[in-house]
Amino acid sequence: MTNVATTFPAVRRLNFGFDSHDAELETEKYFADGNMVFSHLVAILSAIFPPGEDIFVRSVRRYKDQLADPDLRKRVAGFIGQEKTHALHHRELNEQLSAMGYPTAWFEYLLQSTERMEKFLDKQYPSPDRLPRLRHFFLGFTVAAEHFTAAWAENVLKCPEVQAMLYDPEIRNLLNWHALEELEHKSVAFDVYRAVGVPESTRIRWMRFAQNCGVPILVLASWISIATTDRTGRRQPIRILRETVQMLRTPMWAGFYSAMRPFKKAGFHPDHIDTTELVGYWQRELFGAEGTLAGHLR
Repeated sequence: MTNVATTFPAVRRLNFGFDSHDAELETEKYFADGNMVFSHLVAILSAIFPPGEDIFVRSVRRYKDQLADPDLRKRVAGFIGQEKTHALHHRELNEQLSAMGYPTAWFEYLLQSTERMEKFLDKQYPSPDRLPRLRHFFLGFTVAAEHFTAAWAENVLKCPEVQAMLYDPEIRNLLNWHALEELEHKSVAFDVYRAVGVPESTRIRWMRFAQNCGVPILVLASWISIATTDRTGRRQPIRILRETVQMLRTPMWAGFYSAMRPFKKAGFHPDHIDTTELVGYWQRELFGAEGTLAGHLR
């Protein structure tokens, strides 16, 4: 079958039904493999995606007018469109998860503090050449985070076991779509980073942080989520520890740390990790004529 992988990130308008006033997730409380910790972690990821995607958009959009390459400018436009759409749909899902008892609003609010600070600075110093270290700091964070999410996305899409762990079909659909688009635009922020001329040392330092601290921070956040909002979980500490170990042994995290290593080498580029076949497969699986999400397109 012909590969249909796109050159530029495609912005897709979808309807998952989470935005309906009458919508209510008809699923188990612990919708991720029946695992309490895993379910809280997925909810936290969904909570932090909207403010996180907003950070990515701001850090890249600042430099759009400085890019001489018209193809890169077009890819940036697709990147921004995809990330803003991700934020929109995750906010819709977060309202449903909040109704199920997950503290998605709290985690999103905590990350939104960066938005308030960045908007103030962008208004005071609109040129990205002002406060360059701070702007490069956020761009380096975006580049490292994009590689982190691309590695996560690759594991989500290539492992049937992970697909089976997500009991609710619409949550699974949203995560598969999000994962696909993370792979479609995985090199955009990186290419902006290079075009701007930020030293490679900045992104490498960020990658060391993401590799060493990313998963532990997510696990700690899951425990905090359980401790503050889940009465069942608070009463079962042994179950929490057991299910944490079970979650970390799932295929979602298989080879995750080793996937971070190439990023820390000088001369690395995200396209050195070839995901063309995987992207083409999931573009057909989700958006082909008989695709799972063909009917979700607006």
